[in-house]
Formats: sequence, structure tokens, C-alpha cells
Amino acid sequence: MTASRLFDLLIALLYLTGSVSYPLGLVLRRSILKKAAVWTSVAAFALHTVDLGVRFVEIGAVNLQQGQFYMSLLAWFVVLIFFVLWRRLKHDFLAMITAPLALVLFSSSLAVRTQVLAVPEHFSALWFSLHVGTIFVSLGLITMAFGAGVAYLHLEKIIKTKAKMPGFSKDLPSLETFDRANHWAVSVGFPLYTISVMSGFLWASFTWKKIISWDPKELITIVIWIIFAVLFHQRTALGWRGRKPARMAIVLFALCLVSLVGVNFLLPTHHSFRP
Repeated sequence: MTASRLFDLLIALLYLTGSVSYPLGLVLRRSILKKAAVWTSVAAFALHTVDLGVRFVEIGAVNLQQGQFYMSLLAWFVVLIFFVLWRRLKHDFLAMITAPLALVLFSSSLAVRTQVLAVPEHFSALWFSLHVGTIFVSLGLITMAFGAGVAYLHLEKIIKTKAKMPGFSKDLPSLETFDRANHWAVSVGFPLYTISVMSGFLWASFTWKKIISWDPKELITIVIWIIFAVLFHQRTALGWRGRKPARMAIVLFALCLVSLVGVNFLLPTHHSFRP
């Protein structure tokens, strides 16, 4: 096994440790296990950053849109957004979804093989920073909103039905904290998603000489943008709180998964991850 493969395996093992330690810490009510989950994610993130840097040097800026690098970078952004929210909310509950998703995305990146997309060299740096960078940050925020939404609905149901609260639920933050996570993720995520969509269509006009080609990825992206826009408007203009934005964040996350897995891997598209 090469040194590179061993390095990748170490990153995956650290994410796996975080994936197992946090739920185990919740069930057993052991704060040391939850702390271990967070700090192993920190270690994995640090090594992951080094790994991305090495890959960047190896493939060069022009070829950054390779599928393997794309998936690995998405995993990195998900963890980065978790750290930001961890600091803002003063609670690590989103580690429950972050480490497992990072593990899946990073592991998937090791198996992805795809052709390099045909992007004009003079446009690739701008496309990458505007289109890919903003979409990854917004996807990371949608992921956090999803985790907060699931936890909100779970805790709200227990409170409303006056059911006996399981031991692990006692360590969860308040409904207000989950709602703040959703609000922050939506308020920041939608403008970034909009920038990504606009820059993507600009890139398409340079590459294929038309803004919309009715590609499956474009169509589902537009659907996601419309739903995201409704959620953003309802939260910021009409003051939506609680259950409705939590449910809509879950729907958004599900559509993003369909876009990432169903469209990129299974359908013919300009964004295909198929060999």
C-alpha cells in the first residue's frame, strides 16, 4: 500500500471514529466520547486539508473540476461549516451528522473516476471560485440546517406529546438553538447558492454557447433554488420559525442528495461523475 493510500485511510478512520464516538457518547451520556468525536474530526479535517493541498499541486488549477477532487472538497466544506456553527452556537450537536457525511463523501471520492470537464483555461479559476466554492459552502449549510431540522422535530414531538425523554435527548440543546442554526444556515446559504447558480449559467454560456441546455443537473438545481428562495423569503421577510423551516430544510437536503448522487452518478449530464 502506498503512502498516499495510507494517508487517505488514516483520514477515513478518523472520520469513522468521530461517526461512532458521538452517538455512542449520546447513548451512554459520556461527554468524553462526544469530545473525542469532535477532536478526531478536527484531526481528520487537518489531515484532509493537507491531502487537498497535495492533490491541488498534483492536478493543477486547470483540472480542479475532476470528480475525485470535487467530492473530497465537498466533504471538507461540510466539516468546515460544522466548525463555524459549533463556534457560533456553542454546542457540538451537529457532529452527529457531520462526521458520518464527511466519511461517506471522502470515501466516495477515493472511488470516483471521471473525465475532466471542458472548461476554458482562462475561465477555470473564476468558475471554480464562484461556482464550486459557493455551492459547496451552501451545501454544507443545507446539511447543517437538515441536522438541526431533524433534531428540532424530534425534540418538539417529545415535548408536545409529553413522552418520556430518552437519556440522549436530555443532552440536546433547546429548540431555540436548533432554530437559530436553521436561520443562520438559510440566511447565509441562499445568497451563496444564488451566486453559484448565476456563475454556473455564466460558465455554461462560455463553454457551450448557451445559458440553459436543459441538462438534468440544471433542472434540479433550478428546483432547489426555487424551494430555497421560498424558505429564505419566509424566514427573513415573514419571520417563519420552528417546524415549517425545519421540514423545508429536510426537503432541501433530500433534493441535494438526489442531485449529487442520482443525477451526477446515474444520469447523462455535463456534471457526470461516471467514468
